[in-house]
Amino acid sequence: MTKELDHLKRREFLKAGAVLAAFSIVPRHVLGKGYTAPSDRHTLGFIGCGRKGNGLRTPFLNTGKVQIVAASDAYASKQKHFLEATDQWYAEKNNKGSYKSVTGYSDFRELLARKDIDAVVIASPDHWHGSMAVLAANAGKDIYCEKPLSLTVKEGRAMVDATRKNNRVFQTGSMQRSAQEFRQAVQLVRSGVIGKVQKVVVNVGGPPKAWDLTSEPLVDGLDWNAWVGPNVNKRPFNHVVAPPLDADFWPKWRDYDEFGGGGMTDWGAHMFDIAQWGLDMDSSGPVEVVYSEPDQGLVYKYANGVEMVHQPMSGSNFCQFIGSDGTVWVSRGKLKVTPETMQNKEFESGAFGVYDSQNHYLDFLKAIETRKPPICDVETGHRTATICNLGNIAYKLKRSLRWDPLQEIIAKDPEATRLLGRKMDPEWDILNS
Repeated sequence: MTKELDHLKRREFLKAGAVLAAFSIVPRHVLGKGYTAPSDRHTLGFIGCGRKGNGLRTPFLNTGKVQIVAASDAYASKQKHFLEATDQWYAEKNNKGSYKSVTGYSDFRELLARKDIDAVVIASPDHWHGSMAVLAANAGKDIYCEKPLSLTVKEGRAMVDATRKNNRVFQTGSMQRSAQEFRQAVQLVRSGVIGKVQKVVVNVGGPPKAWDLTSEPLVDGLDWNAWVGPNVNKRPFNHVVAPPLDADFWPKWRDYDEFGGGGMTDWGAHMFDIAQWGLDMDSSGPVEVVYSEPDQGLVYKYANGVEMVHQPMSGSNFCQFIGSDGTVWVSRGKLKVTPETMQNKEFESGAFGVYDSQNHYLDFLKAIETRKPPICDVETGHRTATICNLGNIAYKLKRSLRWDPLQEIIAKDPEATRLLGRKMDPEWDILNS
């Protein structure tokens, strides 16, 4: 670390501390009923200021229990928008014309160096999750990281290890676990209402594709090298993967295997997650992935005899449990149960070992306070991402895999084993450091 950078970090820390101190001297009663004093709030730094980062900003602010003090993005215009929107939120809350409380950083490591930041929210593209989360854990930050947890299985395990080593709280952004219809579905399955589970059907998109985009002139304010980051394949800029914030489409980086895992990891990280939860496999996984043909999908086989089918996307994303005595079908906002008389069966909170969270963001903040695991702990997120990544490996190689969920190894397949990780830029390598 250079003396100049060290000086900058000390200066930013002192400036941030002054802002927080000035705010905290306001008497609690002046702030209004229900207002949380700064001393009772958690200071957050956001890493990633695109659509997802902006989407997460509001629910975190609405908890009334956080103070966002910093943000970082390789895209200057996206960072600027995030800072302005956050400051505007605070200005309106405090009846002020302007309110400057959030500092921007082009290098997220400067954000991590601030001792006054309790936790970070990682909302970057998937290829950055592993490096950012490990560095954040090593910097002593609690972490909220968007799903899917990791681009590769080995990066996911590195994230778990760093979290445990540094005694950090880690919430994976699989927020469906905090939605009533999914919790109800899992409790119905675990309670035995549909009998013995025989099969699970997961309906999500397929694997990513190889890079096929041409080089385009770089837009002003985007540090493309920083955006590409850990990837050794330094692909040229194309607006399809990194569009401006006001683009009328979602960034398509997840369609390409250098940056994401296609529909398998995008919606798969949601629906495979519910399947794992319902099967009580949050710390384990299947023992075999059977490949047939791309249009026929995959069959994941568990040691207990349950089969989980990934079928090509058709209609809405969903997860369906098929038992000896009935079925549970669940999608966002929809739950269908047979027998129908069990549709609205009531359960006590925590029944059948199903963690009860009403709000994914408050649950994370509660875990920070109690130092107990949140509803979607890093190990849980890692196991779900592993399901997705193993499926992508099977699709890529067009063959079946034998998987050991305890040792996290693929049996007798060196080529598939290499795909459990990836070569990373030495500056960001968390697999060989």
